[in-house]
Amino acid sequence: MKLVNKSLERNGPGSVKLVPQIDDDMWDAYNLIAAGDTVEAITVRKIGGRDTERVKMTLEIRVQSVEYDKEASRLRVRGKNMTKNEYVQVGQYHTLELEPKRPFVLRKELWDWPALERIEQSCDETAAGADLAVLLMQEGLAHLFLVGRSVTATRARVEVAIPRKHGCAMAAYDTALRDFFDRVLDAFLMHVDFGLVQCVVIASPGFTNDQFRRYMFHQTGLRGGMRDITENKERIVLASAASGYPHSLNAVLAEKSVMAQIKDTRAAQEVPALQEFFAMMIKDSDRACYGPKHVEVAHERLAIKTLLLTDTWFRSPDVAARRKCVDLAESVKKLGGTVRVFSSLSVSGNQLDQVTGIAAILRFPLPDLDDIEM
Repeated sequence: MKLVNKSLERNGPGSVKLVPQIDDDMWDAYNLIAAGDTVEAITVRKIGGRDTERVKMTLEIRVQSVEYDKEASRLRVRGKNMTKNEYVQVGQYHTLELEPKRPFVLRKELWDWPALERIEQSCDETAAGADLAVLLMQEGLAHLFLVGRSVTATRARVEVAIPRKHGCAMAAYDTALRDFFDRVLDAFLMHVDFGLVQCVVIASPGFTNDQFRRYMFHQTGLRGGMRDITENKERIVLASAASGYPHSLNAVLAEKSVMAQIKDTRAAQEVPALQEFFAMMIKDSDRACYGPKHVEVAHERLAIKTLLLTDTWFRSPDVAARRKCVDLAESVKKLGGTVRVFSSLSVSGNQLDQVTGIAAILRFPLPDLDDIEM
């Protein structure tokens, strides 16, 4: 995200002018813009009756709702117009569409800790371009993911029926496997841009990943348009995976060789923290808890070592609920605890959302928490 200018104070009013650059930035903008804020941007509005004319103008609206379109990487910000305009009356509803490369101005009455941290992380140039591509495979099934700073996006799924490898069916097996590799390679060439992606990890059980990589390198001498792969062979590495299904992604990201490649992404902090939480739930369940009520009680007893929560909690339209969540996180920090905010569009964030989206690793056991209703 490009920060054009900033005029604000912590826990006070102010504004920022931002220009989203990549998909991750659109997700950050979605988490920044809240009901009650104002957003100013260039927009187009249809004017007239039968002879409709599209007029470009700059409008500022008081936000009522925000929609995130993951596939189009676009925000739809709906609210009432606040600027006097010959085409749109003050108080009329309008929807602004925000996209990469289009600047907008965001004004808030209160810039709290999550919003300020989001700005800092999103506009940190050292974290830009830290994307990782992960190709999860097994014979006949592949998923291609792009892992960004905040967003893990599924870019392709390839599935081909492959017969068993035995006897006279060997020729059919080879043909089906070649067809599968061809389709995976087509998806790879379409979605992996080495100008953005720092590293590609091909992960699978057994030797499917190595077979595909060798097939891909062989094809560079036969196909056109594969210069990028030839020039970036050293950035395509192998890893083991339990399967080609999406649930295997977290384990791949946790491998040391892969962690070294994603050290500048959120996943580098999210994956180990979530693994520690689930491991604690198994080996010492009295030192881990989840759910807002249990976490709140644990905090009252000064027991929280690490607070884990998804960014969904900071998008609550209920101002009091958001304020309560912000206060909890800030209090945990002041008491020497660690706060990990997970992107709900990452694999780890999705796993955390399955256990209410808020959890904690405790400094000491609290066995009586189980007696408190969630």
